Amino acid sequence: MAMEYQCCETGFVIGIIIVASLVLFAGLMSGLTMGLMSLSLVDLEVLAKSGTPSDSKHATKILSVVRRQHLLLCTLLICNAAAMEALPIFLDSLVSAWGAILISVTLILMFGEIIPQAVCTRYGLAIGAKVAPFVQILVWICFPVAYPISKLLDLLLGEGHEALFRRAELKTLVDLHGNEAGKGGELTRDETTIIAGALELSEKTAMDAMTPISETFAVNINAKLDRDVMKLIMEKGHGRVPVYHERLENIIGLILVKNLLTIHPADEVPVKNITIRRIPR
Repeated sequence: MAMEYQCCETGFVIGIIIVASLVLFAGLMSGLTMGLMSLSLVDLEVLAKSGTPSDSKHATKILSVVRRQHLLLCTLLICNAAAMEALPIFLDSLVSAWGAILISVTLILMFGEIIPQAVCTRYGLAIGAKVAPFVQILVWICFPVAYPISKLLDLLLGEGHEALFRRAELKTLVDLHGNEAGKGGELTRDETTIIAGALELSEKTAMDAMTPISETFAVNINAKLDRDVMKLIMEKGHGRVPVYHERLENIIGLILVKNLLTIHPADEVPVKNITIRRIPR
């Protein structure tokens, strides 16, 4: 039967300190399990190389601890379980058995699970960086027990969880940034359009980039560059205009619109009298 201490005795005070320490330790382990294990290696690598100065510093500290994910997970869970199992033992010397069970469940639920996990989910990067040396010590202490379990998990589940984004996932991520462009996002809509186009490039064929001949704007070689034709060329806004002979399908070359700047519409210069560049075939 456990020894019960009276209030304000030295043993009672020590028991309170031990109970509080166990609750805080269990809460820290629970919070770190949620905070550190939710950070993928890809996210940490990105933050370490291109994050803000503070995020980059924090991510660099955490990477050395998180790289062996199963070993870290086993260490945190073992420490958390040890603290929670020890808590009722010390509480039993302070209060009755039913009181010990009730208080331990309440303390663990509020201060050992809910609050630490909520805080570490929100500030996991900063907290993880602060306690990284302490976690590394725990890994060394629990290594004889945690290492065999982690190796078994590596064999069963695989060692790495650093799956990179697939092309479709990257495109969706860029689209999300594009949707936030008008709300103060760091990427503008034009930038997201360019990035999305580059991601789709490998799936495009030459036909996707071609304009049907029926929709192509071109001028007849026998036409005159009068006011109407010049106006039409300017309205189309192309830098190069194909030139055809008799029928649209018979493209014989192209003219550069910038070469038309010296031509006055009133002169009605024939198209065949200006420089027509040959099209490589």
